[in-house]
Amino acid sequence: MKSSSAVESVRTPMSPASENSTKARSETPLGQRSRVGAESRSPARTKTRVSRGAKPGPRPGSKAAKVLALLKRPQGAGLKELLKLTGWQPHSMRGFLSGTVSRKMGLHLISTKAQSGERRYTVKP
Repeated sequence: MKSSSAVESVRTPMSPASENSTKARSETPLGQRSRVGAESRSPARTKTRVSRGAKPGPRPGSKAAKVLALLKRPQGAGLKELLKLTGWQPHSMRGFLSGTVSRKMGLHLISTKAQSGERRYTVKP
């Protein structure tokens, strides 16, 4: 009985066809390789872009519309007040204010901190 360290491995010589294909690949520069079926593909499609001239507002009655109504008041809205209205987590509300209100809608968001420590947000068009 032979031990596991004495296991022999059998190697077969490479066939001439596989030698040629390996040699052909190594001789072709990387940038020169052709893709299979590249000639049969149609040209790349171009994406149509939506005009970004007029930024649409939120749908009437949506949470975003309600938040904007509170932010447009002269005294603005506190974070706790906004969270109570929407039921969102604090990080979600801050992300909405930063990403949607400021960037996507293009409104000027002003954040102030009162002496009590409460953060208040207002929107100036």
